[in-house]
Amino acid sequence: MCAMPRPRTPLLSTGRIVETALSLVDAEGLAAVSTRRLAAELGVSGPSLYNHFRSRDDILEAVADAVSAQVDLSVFERGAAWRDALHDWALSYRSALRRHPHIVPVLARGPGRRPAALRLADAVYGAMVEAGWPPAHATSVGALMRYFVMGSALGSFAGGFVGEESAYDPADYPHLGQAHLLAGRQEEIDERAFRTGLRALLDGLERQYGELSGTGDAPRTPGEPDAAE
Repeated sequence: MCAMPRPRTPLLSTGRIVETALSLVDAEGLAAVSTRRLAAELGVSGPSLYNHFRSRDDILEAVADAVSAQVDLSVFERGAAWRDALHDWALSYRSALRRHPHIVPVLARGPGRRPAALRLADAVYGAMVEAGWPPAHATSVGALMRYFVMGSALGSFAGGFVGEESAYDPADYPHLGQAHLLAGRQEEIDERAFRTGLRALLDGLERQYGELSGTGDAPRTPGEPDAAE
């Protein structure tokens, strides 16, 4: 009897498991991911997953790290000014989380031992220290930025209002007469709110940086040249 030829590519791989799990998380949320469901989606037996991952939690950790790997860190590698670097990094970070919002609760646990998440933390901390932030403050800056970006990805302010004009009686809510229009402009409003908050946050950090360095420099819009340039 002739033996069946082995497939040219493995039926199962770590990358394929992570990709499939991420698709499930995006479509249905974290609860959709189980070893049984993954095995069915991949067309393999359940136990075969354990050749690649020890548990469901390990799979979700790998999915979270795959999302962290989508964040653009090149701005730090180019040696941009710390404020510009934080600004561009925050936009890329939020963009990745907005594409995969259901994985944010896993990311919020912290980097742990996830390689991409650790590279992200290392890049931010290293850039702040190299720019002259004291190490303790550099840690706080990284944590603050992480809180802000993750918080913005967890929900939508505009999406919290219903589109029915009758839902907000002026007798009860005199200042919410146009609130029913917000849901229809959700993306625009959330994006503007994020950029407004990001600038306010960076303005505050720049003032603190000036106090720490003794320069007292006024806040500068990202991309705006220094006076000395």
